[in-house]
Amino acid sequence: MKHSVPPPFVVPVREFKRMASRFTFSSRPDLTSIHGSDLLPLRQLRDDLARRNTAARVRRGSALGEVAVRRDRGVVHAEGYRLRVAITGIEITAATDAGAFYGIQTLRELISIYGLRLPCCEIEDAPAFARRGIYHDCSRGKVPKVSTVKALIEFLARFKINELQLYLENVFTFQKHPSIGKGFSPYTPEDLLEMQDHARKYHVNFVPSLTSFGHFEKILMLPEYSSLGEYPGFRNLPGGTTLCPTDPRSIRLLADMYEDFLPHFAAEDFNVCGDEPWELGKGRSKRRADRLGLGRVYLDFILKVHKLCLKHGKRMNLWSDIVLDHPEMIPEIPRDIVMLNWDYGTTGKRIDRSHEIVEAGLPWVACPGTHGWLSHGSRINDSLENTSYFARVAVENGAEGFMTTDWGDGGHRQFLGVCLSGMAHGAAHAWHTNGVVDKTHLRRFTRVVFGDTSGQLARSIAVLGAKESGQWAYSALVESLVEPKTLATGFAVTRCHIDQVGLTGTRLNARMDKLLALPWAAPSESMETFLRQALDEFPVATEMERLAYRRVLLARTVRGDRRPASRELKKHASELEGCAGKFARLWRVRNRPSRLRDNLNGFRNAAREARSLV
Repeated sequence: MKHSVPPPFVVPVREFKRMASRFTFSSRPDLTSIHGSDLLPLRQLRDDLARRNTAARVRRGSALGEVAVRRDRGVVHAEGYRLRVAITGIEITAATDAGAFYGIQTLRELISIYGLRLPCCEIEDAPAFARRGIYHDCSRGKVPKVSTVKALIEFLARFKINELQLYLENVFTFQKHPSIGKGFSPYTPEDLLEMQDHARKYHVNFVPSLTSFGHFEKILMLPEYSSLGEYPGFRNLPGGTTLCPTDPRSIRLLADMYEDFLPHFAAEDFNVCGDEPWELGKGRSKRRADRLGLGRVYLDFILKVHKLCLKHGKRMNLWSDIVLDHPEMIPEIPRDIVMLNWDYGTTGKRIDRSHEIVEAGLPWVACPGTHGWLSHGSRINDSLENTSYFARVAVENGAEGFMTTDWGDGGHRQFLGVCLSGMAHGAAHAWHTNGVVDKTHLRRFTRVVFGDTSGQLARSIAVLGAKESGQWAYSALVESLVEPKTLATGFAVTRCHIDQVGLTGTRLNARMDKLLALPWAAPSESMETFLRQALDEFPVATEMERLAYRRVLLARTVRGDRRPASRELKKHASELEGCAGKFARLWRVRNRPSRLRDNLNGFRNAAREARSLV
């Protein structure tokens, strides 16, 4: 097939040939297939056409229609498809249900771009990676409602994502350990099964993920578990953040948790995490680590976890950071463990070490990030560069998958809406990285998803997601919004002095002016609820960003031995209180109550501090 310049897809197609003529939908087109599994995506297509005042009908049992979906064993790839748009109609052929589903999603993109009059074309398409995933944090604050997860699944499947992992630390109702998760709006077994059933309909594999070593502080903070910590008291936490690998009770606790958790998942893979055990070798296991080496202590515990995975018939997935920190352990790692190599630098050190995993004969998945965490609008350019670079390395080193991570550090204050473009960008690279045009991704995304033909929404998202400094300085600036004693001490943050990275008052004021001028449009009534909610979130995210900058400027005034004007402090306090109300309303729309009160306390304390200086 000859190549032509393809349409501005969000998820590019592998081969595209355009003809001179065009196809135009009739006022009542038939959408047909003899396969019942095609009815769901055909109904999605019908709803898209209805938003364009076209009353399409979905018909099963007929091979004839303006849009006809058929099976053809000649389509080699299990998830591949052929799409042909001719003057007389549209035909989608695939060997499997999944392939047909993805073909229909591509047709939906064509309609988003061209409307009811499509260019005649032929498309042959198939994915670059077998596993195309999104990893979504549900443990740092926000626990999404089941309805939110189901809507997210539908959104991701539109961009041909076929795997979803929810990061869980303690937000599950463990029958054998009922105190774990109390006060955190935990999921029940019924919740997991409902999400899994929904994911299956959209060809998304719902893969379990459960912290099993580091990041255990929410469990170790409970009195009955604090003694299992490697270094109780670390970071002023009762049990620290890491399980003690030399305490036999640690693996027994994991065994109990796995018994309660894993039977609810049909997926073969299971992500045990295993990343960032900060205190490893510094507390109770120090003597053993000094004698045998830190890598050996880590590996010995991971091998015990591996046995638990095998007991449940699961293929163990493991974050690769500690393994790459101690490459001497690589030869002893069982070859059925999948390494999840993560790195969030635009050209990170672990990304370029992916070949070490491959050379050891271990399967692996590349894991960049949305860079939404510790932000209000996502660090968009960092996300684009990180994802694009990692995708090239993944292709060169034969990764079995590509999974974009979306974390919620610092209370998970960022809204889901600001991270959707990063998820879609990861999906595009997971499907066909060689066809992705990074610099136009936002424009393509907002056009296809929100109908933004002017490009204004893309420009506004880019301004909100701009990063005025290095990542940690920017993250610290975001934290300053609710950082305790910011104004009283005159320092915007305690972990990083923003003054040292060139964020002058002139730049901060210019940034605030840009944010104030952003023309966020109200969502249309015909738009899907999930997307309307995203458009509602952008103005509030902008307000949070602006208030963080204002707080930094006020702190600098205090540090300069000057008292801010009373009217400025009162206005700032009122704006914080008003923003807190909007934040709470949007949180409740998508999420369970969980730790909302923690974030609201931050807003209230910041407002109270401003009023105390009046």
